[in-house]
Amino acid sequence: MNALRAFEAAGRHVSFTKAAAELGVTHGAVSRQVASLEAWLGVPLFRRTAAQLALTDAGREYLAELTPMLNQLALVSMQLKDRAAPAVLRVNAPPTFAMRWLIPRLPGFQLKRPDVEVLLTTSLAPVNFDEGKYDIAIAGAHEPLSGCVSRPFMTELIVPVCHVDLVETNGLTEPAGLAHHALLSYATEPYSWPDWLAAVGLPRLRPRSSLKFEQMFFALQAAVGGLGVVLVPLFLAIDDIIAGRLCTPFGLLAARQRQYFANTPRTNAVMESFWDWLRREGRDTEQSIEQWTAGRPGAPVPDSE
Repeated sequence: MNALRAFEAAGRHVSFTKAAAELGVTHGAVSRQVASLEAWLGVPLFRRTAAQLALTDAGREYLAELTPMLNQLALVSMQLKDRAAPAVLRVNAPPTFAMRWLIPRLPGFQLKRPDVEVLLTTSLAPVNFDEGKYDIAIAGAHEPLSGCVSRPFMTELIVPVCHVDLVETNGLTEPAGLAHHALLSYATEPYSWPDWLAAVGLPRLRPRSSLKFEQMFFALQAAVGGLGVVLVPLFLAIDDIIAGRLCTPFGLLAARQRQYFANTPRTNAVMESFWDWLRREGRDTEQSIEQWTAGRPGAPVPDSE
């Protein structure tokens, strides 16, 4: 192969010097490889004079057949290498969703598809595929995102949650009791306290105090710390609820329903695999919440608005 590559480069450039530069070897190495090939073939491939190097007729015919063969060999080799290399899937998701739901489950996808490398980024900005920064964008919404492939994979129930001490020690069992507690909110909340209070017939209720945070994650952590009550997706708090750190003081009363969508400008086999995995994980999460909430107090969950 070294002799063939040396001859092909020398024949293409009609120069041992240029062939040596292309291959990263010396002029003498190319000359020796070509001489070795000519000896093996028993046919001269070049006419050598002090002033000029030229291909023989046999050399031109051999080069015309050899160059396409080497190009094809390089192509199929690169195709095989690309298939063997991990596929890269760039996923973008809201920060709290990524930290509390997606990341803990990602090892399951990696076990299923070890050939796919997931590059995860987080953002609160509207989905924008024109920037070319991600292949799949996960977002909570009431409707599919227009202008792209937008598929729901999990239903979200937004409910008030708080530290168990607010119920067990301070007796927070009715919505009217919120007047004696702090209401926690965050800049990107999809369901505001005024909306929830209006839904339970308490539009004029005034809490003891209010705390507002930039991101849901901080507001949720404040609730874990016992600072007040926050409206968050139940599936993001369920682990803390099961562990006894948080609770839903009013059950599913006036819960707001949304969907989580996986959005992509186009689809391929890797994206379809990730979408199927998301759908199964979302279904498992929904079933776990349904089992946990069975028989708990609260009005029927309203339709999405």
